[in-house]
Amino acid sequence: MDTGNLQIQGICLAIASLNKLLIAKGVLSDGEIDTALQAAEVAASSDERFFESLTPPQRDAVTFPIRFLQEANQRGDDLSFSALAKAVGENKKPYNDQI
Repeated sequence: MDTGNLQIQGICLAIASLNKLLIAKGVLSDGEIDTALQAAEVAASSDERFFESLTPPQRDAVTFPIRFLQEANQRGDDLSFSALAKAVGENKKPYNDQI
């Protein structure tokens, strides 16, 4: 596996863990985190280059970390990278040009 992919795997797990801590401490709710992640995905997919110069696999690469964190937010304490990544693939949402 590419070292960059391993780094993204680690940072996604770290952010998911921090999100859980923010919820546990009452700083943010899971709904607030989900809303922020939805906004991040909208921002990423609204960038003009998203459809003009990125292939569908590249679009998936851009949105994967966001969708991974959304899955982690919905699953409670199950922070298994492989299980969450599999769920992202199984629950893949279409982009606006694919609807």
